Amino acid sequence: MQVAAIQMVSGFSLQANLDSARVLLAQAAQQGAELAVLPEYFCLMGQRDTDKLALREDFGAGRIQDFLAATARELGLWIVGGTLPLAAADTDHVRNTSLVFSPAGECVARYDKIHLFKFDNGQDRFDESRVIERGSAPQAFELPSRDGRRWRVGLSVCYDLRFPELYRGLQADLLLVPSAFTYVTGQAHWELLLRARAVENLAYVVAPAQGGVHESGRRTWGHSMVVDPWGAVLAQRAEDGAGIAAADIAGERLAQLRAQLPALEHRVL
Repeated sequence: MQVAAIQMVSGFSLQANLDSARVLLAQAAQQGAELAVLPEYFCLMGQRDTDKLALREDFGAGRIQDFLAATARELGLWIVGGTLPLAAADTDHVRNTSLVFSPAGECVARYDKIHLFKFDNGQDRFDESRVIERGSAPQAFELPSRDGRRWRVGLSVCYDLRFPELYRGLQADLLLVPSAFTYVTGQAHWELLLRARAVENLAYVVAPAQGGVHESGRRTWGHSMVVDPWGAVLAQRAEDGAGIAAADIAGERLAQLRAQLPALEHRVL
């Protein structure tokens, strides 16, 4: 099955971001991808954290969800909508939500980001909890590929990557990590953490990211990639800017590695 990690440099305009996503999703489909994953905040990277409040949607209805459903249906593609802002318990917060759409345009899974990023090195300051209400439930879904294999796919978002217990619990064949890593933390830890999660769980990892300098002046790390269960980087978007990192993932390879090194069966704690 071919998978595509889509890299974007999203800006202030919702329509421009959706248009860019549509072009990249179409390219992924034309190249043969069955699954395409958009980055975190694909629909908006605003000037302020609170800008996303104006785009909040109720689950099941809204311009962004309609776009994802229609595009999945038109392209015959499994699409994971990076993240988008869904309504939370109060109007001062949103859920940072990853939604999965089947080629029929049906939403088959929802994951609300559990771990909220906070960082302050004296220059760069982030605190997602000011605007985002965290989720509480891990989420995985089953994806039947065209070759008849059924993949268990685990959902996560960005900062979740630093919490390996989440991935252990997902017990997935394929792990998705749509992200918007800062340049500082991405340069230091992005590839290291992605390869570690792949090796620990003997699972493929697809990690699309925001990558470049945004309208706000913020710079994200990018380097969207696909990693195999042995920790090998199969594809990477090394340069800044919009693009696709696509690779074939193989059920036979997964089964072979898990048979050779049955570490998942050896867990004690």
